[in-house]
Amino acid sequence: MAEVVVRLSVRDLTQEDLEWCSWSGTSLHLAQVAQELERARRGDVDYLAVCPPSGMPVAIGGVDYQANPGAGTLWQLAVHPALQSCGIGTLLIRAAEQRILARGLHRAELSVEESNPRARALYERLGYVAHGRKPEAWDEEGPDGVIRRHETICTAMRKSLA
Repeated sequence: MAEVVVRLSVRDLTQEDLEWCSWSGTSLHLAQVAQELERARRGDVDYLAVCPPSGMPVAIGGVDYQANPGAGTLWQLAVHPALQSCGIGTLLIRAAEQRILARGLHRAELSVEESNPRARALYERLGYVAHGRKPEAWDEEGPDGVIRRHETICTAMRKSLA
């Protein structure tokens, strides 16, 4: 069995990257990410991309500095489905935590759907601790193109950053 090692870098996601991110969600999702890039230009959020040498994102995710005072809130974290369980999500989260620290904040927060135990296990391995449950909702585009409201229960998690 041969092993291939690919160098990955983390950088800011750009508007031009969105054409390569269809794996991360529907056109509605990508339109929402485009709106978040406007917030990133204002400094309200960071939106990161993990890229191999080709420069095409294989993971993306945001850090919102306004959602929870005193913390950076990770959200919209996604890794290309074919590359999950390769450590890329860990790289993305660690880079996001470094951005939070660079802002002078010492706490990271996130929410994970209770129906996503795999993601929760990753967050727990990285030191995130559950501190509550809360309902969340967002618009979601179905395979038929119809937009529906997705309602779910999430576990709120946090981590102190050194």
